[in-house]
Amino acid sequence: MKDGFVKIACASPELKVADCVYNTDRILDLVREAYDRGVKIVCFPELSITGYTCGDLFLQNTLLRSAEESLLRLVEETKELEIISIVGLPLVYDDRLYNCAAVVYKGDILGIVPKTHIPNYGEFYEARHFAAGGPTQYTVCIGDFTPTFGTNQIFCCENGPDLIFGVEICEDVWVADTPSVKLAQNGAVILFNLSASDEIIGKAEYRTMLVKARSGSLFCAYAYADAGIGESTQDMVFAGHDLIAENGSVLAGSKLFSSGLTIADVDISRLHHERRRSSTWQSVSKNDDTEYYRDLFTMTLPDDMSDRYIPPHPFVPSEKDILDARCEEILAIQATGLLTRLRHVGTKTAVVGLSGGLDSTLALIVMAHAFDRLGLERSGMVTVTMPCFGTTDRTYANACRLAKAYGATLREIRIEDSVRQHFRDIGQDESVHDVTYENGQARERTQILMDIANQLNGIVIGTGDLSELALGWATYNGDHMSMYGVNASIPKTLVRYLVAYEAGHADGLLKEVLLDILDTPVSPELLPPEKDGTITQKTEDLVGPYELHDFFLYYMVRQGFAPGKIFRMAQKAFAGQFTDAEILKWEKVFYRRFFSQQFKRSCLPDSPKVGSVTLSPRGDWRMPSDASVRIWLQELDELETQIKEKE
Repeated sequence: MKDGFVKIACASPELKVADCVYNTDRILDLVREAYDRGVKIVCFPELSITGYTCGDLFLQNTLLRSAEESLLRLVEETKELEIISIVGLPLVYDDRLYNCAAVVYKGDILGIVPKTHIPNYGEFYEARHFAAGGPTQYTVCIGDFTPTFGTNQIFCCENGPDLIFGVEICEDVWVADTPSVKLAQNGAVILFNLSASDEIIGKAEYRTMLVKARSGSLFCAYAYADAGIGESTQDMVFAGHDLIAENGSVLAGSKLFSSGLTIADVDISRLHHERRRSSTWQSVSKNDDTEYYRDLFTMTLPDDMSDRYIPPHPFVPSEKDILDARCEEILAIQATGLLTRLRHVGTKTAVVGLSGGLDSTLALIVMAHAFDRLGLERSGMVTVTMPCFGTTDRTYANACRLAKAYGATLREIRIEDSVRQHFRDIGQDESVHDVTYENGQARERTQILMDIANQLNGIVIGTGDLSELALGWATYNGDHMSMYGVNASIPKTLVRYLVAYEAGHADGLLKEVLLDILDTPVSPELLPPEKDGTITQKTEDLVGPYELHDFFLYYMVRQGFAPGKIFRMAQKAFAGQFTDAEILKWEKVFYRRFFSQQFKRSCLPDSPKVGSVTLSPRGDWRMPSDASVRIWLQELDELETQIKEKE
């Protein structure tokens, strides 16, 4: 399990109330199906062997005896299967009846977990039959087995020490003092809930919110197995609403009023990483002195991502409604940060270099939002276009049209002569198109912007984005520098959607020019254009596709994943779009540039934090500028060798 994925499932079987034999048949069918699909742990609903709605039949010895016999049958018939089954049944212990979860694996019962919170309100009257469970270290006799009985149990894989799970039952997650908190604090990263939650209007949405929130606050995966339609007797209807959430997001959910398996690949290494990076999680007290018993098991844990969706653009929501809301929120954050800075320094002027490209366009959009909210005249937005050797007619025209559409002040300053003078001063041959040739133009532009800002008592707005900062694709003390960088927390893949969002709310000239900018290749335009006037220097031809780099950036910085794991995830996310060789090539470029360019990020201007990934040295990312990249590249080199050997 080198990548940390484990396949789990929730199951809502078809059942007949009080027919333990029939119900066990259906449970076994789903256990075998889950096993065939590579599932390692499958969880069934509350009281799944008997049915939840048995009422006073729970006091019948015949039903209790049949439930125990069915559990033993389940143990016997799954002993050759390497899959853990968590099933619900009523069990008597010390002359009390308990609503229990039995954890079954390879011919053994690993443990019995009783329900802690017994509801006795509304349509629920469990206290009529069941006692509340608690933390014990006793054993209960079931056939020839003597499993531990009590709520203070966690189940640990000996040969995969990161795989630790706990169990609670239905109402336990709906209360304030939920057992899942202590289970998580004692190491459980997956929590299984055997539930029988009847369906009423609005409950599915609330249930989803509850499961998502629990998985997020506990940095865990939460699997909720719900009773299905066979329980719908007398006054209640059950929908089989199974949910699997991880760290605040739903990985998989069943359709209401359905039966069968809901499967997801849980990334437990990600969850352990989240707990390590959270200082508040590390400092949490375990609340009491209860000792938690560790039930140990051994199983083969292959890496399998077949049931996990890997989004190719982790910074960009896939649902349009969510994406639109996210764009609106991001623009509001950027504009609020800028307007606060403008108000603080007491200026009504902001200066930006307008190139006709995406990043400077987004910066101007943010400026317009900030100026409007402050009630300032847009003429105080001073845009400066500075054509030089690589400027094309298309980007020049778009810069001018964009400034006009926003009502900004436009200044055109051609910099060829000043750059040539600088080249003469330092002895640079203009025919040599090296890094000095390119950076000389970028630094000249920054000097002009800074001096104009001084003239007008304004500030220079930086345009560089998060992806460029990660790759160091900026001229040190050139476009790298500003007085406030509005885009520094926005990855390139998201910049495009923000500009598109603005275009979708525009009309006339503004809409027209924004759409053409979106259709223009990304380029710094520092090299002379082609003979036909088109852009010759395309950024992604030089440093690689930004959608790959943003993918690498997110999973390296936000999740702390190793290069090999990121590569294997990229294989799935970009299947059919990039070959393995292309992904490896650009991932190596990413790591080399990310490590070598840290010195630029160590002295960034102020900028608003927008998302969970930012490279500000004052915010989320602190890294020595001279750190070695050797072990990261070594892992990719070894992976490349393995791939070639298989070919």
